This record gives sequence, C-alpha cells and structure tokens, in this order.
Amino acid sequence: MRISGGKKTCFVHPSRFLLFFSLQTFEKLLIANRGEIACRVIKTCKKMGIKTVAIHSDVDANAVHVKMADEAVCVGPAPTSKSYLNMDAIMEVIKKTRAQAVHPGYGFLSENREFARRLASEGITFIGPDTHAIQAMGDKIESKLLAKNAKVNTIPGFDGVVKDADEAVRIAREIGYPVMIKASAGGGGKGMRIAWDDEETREGFRFSSQEAASSFGDDRLLIEKFIDNPRHIEIQVLADKHGNALWLNERECSIQRRNQKVVEEAPSTFLDPETRRAMGEQAVALAKAVKYSSAGTVEFLVDSSKNFYFLEMNTRLQVEHPVTECITGLDLVQEMIRVAKGYPLRHKQADIPINGWAVECRVYAEDPYKSFGLPSIGKLSQYQEPLQVPSVRVDSGVQQGSDISIFYDPMISKLITYGCNRAEALKRMEEALDNYVIRGVAHNISLLREVIIHPRFIQGEISTKFLPEVYPDGFKGHKLTDLERRELLATAASLYVCEQLRSQRFLGTPRIPIAKSKRSSWELSVRLGDGIYPVAVSKDGSSFSVEVDGMKLNVTSEWNLASPLLSVTIDGTQRTIQYKLQILTKVAAELSKYMPEKAAEDTSSALRSPMPGAVVAVSVKPGDTVSEGQEICVIEAMKMQNSMTAAKTGKVKAVHCKAGDTVGEGDLLVELE
Repeated sequence: MRISGGKKTCFVHPSRFLLFFSLQTFEKLLIANRGEIACRVIKTCKKMGIKTVAIHSDVDANAVHVKMADEAVCVGPAPTSKSYLNMDAIMEVIKKTRAQAVHPGYGFLSENREFARRLASEGITFIGPDTHAIQAMGDKIESKLLAKNAKVNTIPGFDGVVKDADEAVRIAREIGYPVMIKASAGGGGKGMRIAWDDEETREGFRFSSQEAASSFGDDRLLIEKFIDNPRHIEIQVLADKHGNALWLNERECSIQRRNQKVVEEAPSTFLDPETRRAMGEQAVALAKAVKYSSAGTVEFLVDSSKNFYFLEMNTRLQVEHPVTECITGLDLVQEMIRVAKGYPLRHKQADIPINGWAVECRVYAEDPYKSFGLPSIGKLSQYQEPLQVPSVRVDSGVQQGSDISIFYDPMISKLITYGCNRAEALKRMEEALDNYVIRGVAHNISLLREVIIHPRFIQGEISTKFLPEVYPDGFKGHKLTDLERRELLATAASLYVCEQLRSQRFLGTPRIPIAKSKRSSWELSVRLGDGIYPVAVSKDGSSFSVEVDGMKLNVTSEWNLASPLLSVTIDGTQRTIQYKLQILTKVAAELSKYMPEKAAEDTSSALRSPMPGAVVAVSVKPGDTVSEGQEICVIEAMKMQNSMTAAKTGKVKAVHCKAGDTVGEGDLLVELE
C-alpha cells in the first residue's frame, strides 16, 4: 500500500496497515487539553477507531477541538485553574462519559503526578508514564540527582529547593554568576529567569515562583549554572512496560525567545554520529533508570565543543514532536496509546532511521516587533493555511473566526515542512510562510521568515542567543533591497489600477455607457515606510508597465482581487505578495503634505500596557517618587509575567489600574508628572 503526501511517498506493508487498525486499545479516550494538541490527538484516535471526548472552558465552546471530538463537555470558566486544571471537574466528565483513558497532551495536567494517581485509582489509563516517573522526572531537582546516578552529564548547581530570595542570592554567589533560576515543576520556558547579579536573582526568584505557581500549581525553584551561548538539543525517547527503550534521534531547538522555542528542526546540523549516539544512549539510560514507559524527551545543553549536559526530562509529548515523526515515520501519539495499553514496542534501535529533514515554525499571535513577540488578541478575520505547498503539515486548533484570548497560550499553529535534505525543507518553509494568510491579530510570520533565510541559520551557526545577537536592537522587519522595493512599488501600483478599472465596470460592461475612451496611463504615488515614491503605470492587455526610479518593470498576474494572496510575475520572476500599502493619485500626494501629523506622545511620562493581559500587582500610588527603571506594575499575559518599569525619574501623577484589572494593548496604566 502506498500513502502519498506532496512529493513524499511512503510504502506500507498491507499486514502492518491492517495491524494499525485491528489492535484493540481503547473504545473511548478523553483529551485533557485544548487547541492544536487536542486536535492532533483526536486525528490519531480517529485513525485507530477510538471515540474521543473533548473538554473545554466556556470561552472555548466553539473551538475546533470541540467540533472534532465525538463528545465535548464544559469543565468551567476561562481561567485555567477553574477549567483545564480543574481535576475534580475533569474526573467528573470521565465518569459521565465512561472514558477508559486520558491523553493529557502537553502543559496543563500532563506532568501532574496527582492527576495520574487519581486516574489510576479510578481504573482509568493515563496515556503517559506512571506516577513514579512523573514525580522523578517532572521534578527537576530529583531528576537531576537521578541523572547523576545514571551517569548522565549534568550542569553544576544546587541540588535542592531554594527557600527564599535571600537563599537564592547566597546560592547564586556560591555557584558563580550567571545562574539560571527555574521552576522545579513544569517546563515550556515558564518560571525561568537568567540572573547576572544579586538584584536580578531576587527579581528572578519572585517572578519565577509566581509564574510557576500560576502555570503548574507548584512554586518550588532550583538554581544552576547558566551555560552561556549553548545549543538546546533534545533527544526523543520511547519506552514500553516491558523494559524496552529507544532513542528516536534529536531535535535542534536553539532558536528561542524568553526561553521558549520558536523554530525547531530534525536532525541537528551540529551533531556527528558519535555525539548523537552518546546523547541517545544517555537519554535511554535515564529512561530505564526510572522505568519510564511512554514517549518522553530528554533535553540537553550542548556547548561549542560538543560537550552536552542534562537539562531536564519532559514526561509528555513535546510541542515539536512532528519533526521527529517526519524523519522517522512513526506516529508518536499512536505509540503512546499502544504502550499505555501494554503492547511492547514494535521497533528495535537499528530500525530507527533519519529520512530527510524536517523544520517546524511555531506561529504565534504575537507582535514580533515588541521584544521578539508580545501577545496579541482578537478574532481571526481571515485564516488560510498553506496546505497547497508540497510536503507541508499544519498542526492547528483554530479556523477562520476563531478568537485568540488572553487566557491561553498565543500559539496559532505549528507549521512543519519536510524535504529530502535541509535546503529543500527550508525552501518549502519559506514558500509556506509566504502563503500563510492570517488577518485580525498580529503574528510572528515575518520574524520566522527572516530567521530561516538568515545566512547564520542557513549555515547552522546558531545558539540560544541567536535572536538577540542577530537583532541586538530588536526585530525591525525585513530590510528591502532596491530591487525588492521597486518590485513591491510596481506590484502595488498595478494592483491599484486593476482595482480602479474593475470598479468602473458592472457585469463586464462600463457603468456609464457614454463613458469616455479607456484610460491607459496613470501617475501615482505609493507610501512605503516613511517615504512616498512616484510611479508611472501604463496598461497593455492584462499586463502593466510600471516606471519606478527611472526603470521599467513588467507586471503580470491573473489579478484575482478577491484572494488574500497575490501571485504576480515581475520581469519573469514569480512573487507571492501579502502587503499593506497606501496608494495616492498625483493630486492626493501633493495635497498630503498639508495634512497635520499627530504629535507623538511623551512616553516617558505615560506608562501604557504593551500587550493585553491582567494586572497582577501595582507597586506605586499617586504622590510616590519613582526612579528610572523602577518597577511600576506587573502584567500577566498568557501565563507569562512582565515587569513594567518607569522610563524616567519623577513623581506619580495618577494610577489608572489595580491588581486584578484586565487591560488591553495601549491602555494607560500610570502617569508621571
């Protein structure tokens, strides 16, 4: 049997194909999660003939995962503590629907030992490791001690729970700065801070403990040496209940912002076969040491000399698991379900291949021009995934009309491309990003595209500091070359003329029968960035000749004005265009210079929220004197806490928010005199 997707063809033996569907596992499975990962699990369950139950909060009532599941039950209001972390409500749904198993996805309760214990006590199968492994590996302090005993390379640090900020400072001094402060429970970059001195250690302890409590219900922290400028490379492991364990190669996850991954790929350009094998064998040794049974990930930091150090083990399915599935041909969700039912692994280590290359970009509802991505909320007024591009996979939990709210992670989707080699996978990713349509919220596609075409990334010269090193002043967007600028101006002018000509006709005939002869040339101005550029357009059939900077460009297209994407050919080169530009007639351009410009606000005196979120704390009151850089308030957005500081020294004139308030992007928080 042959299964094709794009240009990739897989040959599956008929007996194995039948085995996939005939294995007896579970009749009904509940997914204790939301969004794209819930949809991902449902897809495999459908292939396996398993009925699914979705849970949701009240604001997720119309979510895609709710529509995909066979049954769906509301478990509470929007806050995660009252819905997706509400164990009592979820247990009640399990009893009501008679689900036999629970897949936790990632985040939420996926690494919660108490949840797994409660399921076991009710005879419900947890699709994941047993409670001992969750406790051992989910607790970063205990996991580090176990890793040492299993002869796994570990990072120097304090092997205990940090009690308070004073102890954190003492420990940090003993280890030596810089240090990493991070939550003992959970992961995903939440509850993590890098500290370079005593003050940052105190601040990091406060924020990390608050984020850890909010995200995982556990505020315990640990401190270890921060390895400067490393790579973040992880090993996927898969183990059963019969003592078998495999490593499924590595994933390169070094492109990060705020300790959260943005671009991942498999395999890594950096590892040689010997290092890969050593990392894989240590990962398997750790899994066997805790009698691990399920899919899990052992994360390592790797320095420039290919020395690698154990970072943590995630006892769940990782966000970036699709790239491993692409190069190995395994369905990790299916393997997790089989293992949970008690079946042994079907493969040996020698069976695990590296076929081709896969790249994943995390598409977020974030403004990449603000700290590489501050959350954006709103409704997806237009949404079109680039599935027409060969060898593209999109794992998403949204559709056109979906709402992106402040309550949950801002991920829109995971965009994955596959190729026979890295160059092919990256080329397809570039094409897929160009053809991805998202309207209604800010998104990070422009940043993702710049990353994958950057010379350093293409050459594989990356580390966890890639973004701040490449963009030391923050991300400013793509810098157009002179040729790209001319092509963009010519396309915009041609599109404007095409739209004007269409508006003059109705049902294919002129609106005014006695209209003058058709116009064939136009003088326009295009506003691009801070500049206004004159262009001259002439029409020849369905093509346009556009003069820009004294050079003529020929622009042709089908001119489908209803499509959010425009495919054009400029002097024989095909381009896909998504851009917002202002087009002015010659007269309008001349008059525009008389339009008054809005005066810029004195941002040093007015502190506004850079993102939508909830006010966690306000540290000042009217009449207080504050210093430049002093914390004014704390905003929590999508489970991450952000400190808002004073831009200058002065006296507080007014405070416009209080703890518990919900604020939008641009809302005034505090005024200084």
